[in-house]
Amino acid sequence: METQRVDLDQPIWNLSTFTGRLQYYAWITNPLLSIQSESTLFSAKDLVQKYRAGTEPPGTTVTQIRRAQQLYLSAFHPDTGELQNVIGRMSFQVPGGMVLIGAMTTFYRSNIAVIFWQWANQSFNALVNYTNRNAAADISKKQLGFAYISATSCALVTALGLKAVLSQRASPILQRFVPFAAVCASNMVNIPLMRQSEIQNGVVVTDEDNNPVTKSKYAAFKGIGQVVFSRIVICSPSMVLLPFLMEKLEKTAFMVRYGRYVNAPFQILLSGLSLVVMVPVGCALFNQRCSITVDKLKIIDSEAYEEVKSKYGDNIPKKLYFNKGL
Repeated sequence: METQRVDLDQPIWNLSTFTGRLQYYAWITNPLLSIQSESTLFSAKDLVQKYRAGTEPPGTTVTQIRRAQQLYLSAFHPDTGELQNVIGRMSFQVPGGMVLIGAMTTFYRSNIAVIFWQWANQSFNALVNYTNRNAAADISKKQLGFAYISATSCALVTALGLKAVLSQRASPILQRFVPFAAVCASNMVNIPLMRQSEIQNGVVVTDEDNNPVTKSKYAAFKGIGQVVFSRIVICSPSMVLLPFLMEKLEKTAFMVRYGRYVNAPFQILLSGLSLVVMVPVGCALFNQRCSITVDKLKIIDSEAYEEVKSKYGDNIPKKLYFNKGL
């Protein structure tokens, strides 16, 4: 009896709902996917392509296809099909982010430590933002460098400035929130600058059947805004709750005696536990296939609207779609 074929273009879960997106992103951002070898990933891509063409090896099971699809979606860019840098993949957010968040919330007292860990965090963020951009919009090396330097400078100015002010006028607990403030500020700079070509030139929007329609700057602003908000949500629990928790724990006899040895590993571990939950939650807040209504396009991006109108006449689609990135 022939096994019913799987439609790989149809999502396993309903991505129009938060619950469906949460299940989907928990599936493709699993940290264990980041340690798969390149040969395994390319084998998965090859199997997916063969299955689409109907030339997969005899006896291939649905389980094997779904596993290959999971590996493919976690590691290859949805626009270009190219293998992403492992550090920039969303599946690497937990191992990469837990070290950086744990270190930033631990080593916040020394200016040198603040400078180093904010620089390391922005370097990581820059790579993640570039890897998960809308690849249909080009960005030059000069623009990449400007975005990286600007975001790093913003993080350092925010962190060192707040540290200087709060160390004189605020309680120790407030000083622990300096890294979070720096991360929020730099995300608001890093992501828009890393994707500045989308803002300048617009992103390609398509109809429901994925046929390119026009480029829209309004779509770029909407997508980037959602990504900035999601990234802040992802790191918020660990960077907001850890300071309160550590302020209490550091007064216990155990931490007074062994704190110098276990403080950083403990905060890194807790950051990791938080990110395991928050990475799929943050990604699931908005659909990656973002939509804009033509009515809003008419008001906000009249140039793009006129191009849509010239193509469709009176049969203008009500919604247009684009990849907002992650």
